[in-house]
Amino acid sequence: MNYSISGDSLPVLKVQLGQGENIQCEAGAMSWMDEGIQMQTNAGGIGKMLGRAFTGEGMFLNTYVAERAGEIAFASKFPGSIRAVEISEGNGLIVQKGSYLATAGNVNSEVFFQKRLGKGLFGGEGFLMRRFTGSGIVFLEIDGSAHEYELAPGQTKVIDTGNLAAMSESCSIDIRTVQGVKNILFGGEGFFNTVVTGPGKVVLQSMPISTMAMKLYQYMPFTTSST
Repeated sequence: MNYSISGDSLPVLKVQLGQGENIQCEAGAMSWMDEGIQMQTNAGGIGKMLGRAFTGEGMFLNTYVAERAGEIAFASKFPGSIRAVEISEGNGLIVQKGSYLATAGNVNSEVFFQKRLGKGLFGGEGFLMRRFTGSGIVFLEIDGSAHEYELAPGQTKVIDTGNLAAMSESCSIDIRTVQGVKNILFGGEGFFNTVVTGPGKVVLQSMPISTMAMKLYQYMPFTTSST
């Protein structure tokens, strides 16, 4: 299997499948493909189906199998980037909801429960994320530009709400309260930051959809109706 990513700020993942190869994605993620590639829709069991629903993802997955060699493409749903992250046994990936695009290889997906409820309620990444394990490639859809860091053991990165797209499962995640009343009220950073500690890879995104939505909301005209 070969792949390429093109399209600048509106990227498209193009995957060249050899005969018998396959790629998996959420239902509705495929943009175009060649003849000879067949779709198989499945849920993977009620537990996995409900888990995907809890993390804000689609309840069903599509597997595209190449009966003969051909191309299949997945277009980004928002201006940004697409990144490919290789995983292996014992080196999985934790992904924020909305960042998953597709997987190739022997990759399993399950719900990742953050250790403390407060992390999910206030950290911006959600109480439930997704863990990908196995051996293969996880393709991520990034809001805005993507920035990758390799954290050494004990090294931390303090991240604003929503900017964490993915991290190695070897990393740990915590929530840090912004210090100082004036900082909270007037600093514009909210009440909490997400803190990720290495070792492992961290993938950050520069323009979360939630941030963009709030900015656009400020310019929305408000109308009132009279009776």
